[in-house]
Amino acid sequence: MRNLSSWGLVLCLSLLTSGCSLLEVKLESGIEPLPQEQLSMRVFTREYASTFFAGVEQSADVMLQSDDLLTRSNALMWKINAEQTLGQTIFQVSPVAAMIDTWAFTAQMAQFFESGNGKALFGEQTALAAKTSQQLLADYERRMQGLMSKSDFASNQQFIREYAAAHPLFDITFPRVSAFNDWLTFRNIGEFDAVTTFGSVPEVMSDMSDRMAMLAGQTPKILGWKAELFALHSNINSAEVQQTLKDISETSAKFQKLMAQSPQMMSELAVDLRRELTPLLTQLDASAERNLAQLSVERQALEKMVERERIALEQMVDRERQAVAKEADALVQRTVAQVFAEITGVIKSLILYIVLFLLVVFFAPLGLGVWLGKRIGLKQAGKAQQ
Repeated sequence: MRNLSSWGLVLCLSLLTSGCSLLEVKLESGIEPLPQEQLSMRVFTREYASTFFAGVEQSADVMLQSDDLLTRSNALMWKINAEQTLGQTIFQVSPVAAMIDTWAFTAQMAQFFESGNGKALFGEQTALAAKTSQQLLADYERRMQGLMSKSDFASNQQFIREYAAAHPLFDITFPRVSAFNDWLTFRNIGEFDAVTTFGSVPEVMSDMSDRMAMLAGQTPKILGWKAELFALHSNINSAEVQQTLKDISETSAKFQKLMAQSPQMMSELAVDLRRELTPLLTQLDASAERNLAQLSVERQALEKMVERERIALEQMVDRERQAVAKEADALVQRTVAQVFAEITGVIKSLILYIVLFLLVVFFAPLGLGVWLGKRIGLKQAGKAQQ
């Protein structure tokens, strides 16, 4: 009896241990991480962002040294719109979508400056923009070659070239739509099969951290470029002010010369000088008032723009926080359901083995005793008859 009890205890502990191991496996498999290939795509695509930003900014800064106002304005718009658009393509839910859309935008920008509507956007310096864009495209394709087989890379490269030719960029603001849906059609992939998982909780948190770091680094620069662009078009006519000052200086020189030659002409010259200076001073006052009013309007516009950017940033952070909270709630619910399901199975198995144990320990010896008693009674009855 003592040996049977010991074996029963060992059996129960084994069942509990196996149940806990199974529970651990199920809990770990309840969160499906991103495949290694997609993780590599996400890492390489986001590392490319720093290369893209540096290439665009260095080339645009060279163009900003030009004396042409239009070239300087277009250079600022290139930096602003290129980096904003890349931020939209590179931070997508699916690493595959981010990879394809970033590739497509880089190819579209290269085509825009080389043979599209932007081939004369910077005058003689447009060649620099085209060269920089082609270098950025070549660098991105070199990165993608290490992540794909030769056949997959050739197929994707063909799609990107055809997409860039069919969907060119029209102006420096880079209006465009995502290329991911067209790529799914090209690869015969259904929309429901395009995104199978958002990744594990650490991967989602890492994605959010990258987004926040990107916004923190790019938002001040973009706001500064927008302010510089507003300043270039604030309608402050410096040539008019310089001409007015020049006229005043020449008039003053003539006055001094005439004073030295003929003091009798002082009264007449003073009248002429007043008559000549009055329109100039009136024009200068009006110009100053217009410029001050325009500066006030531009300042208010800049304040509204900063306010909109801040609101948009807060809304994006709130959306990301809600998405993470929703994912965490769903994870907790799945975990609790799996825990209760596993505990229910373990309890059922434990009850079954306890019933079997009771049958073996109590009822088997009783049945054996009854059977032996009957056999002994039969033998004794046989001997008595003899």
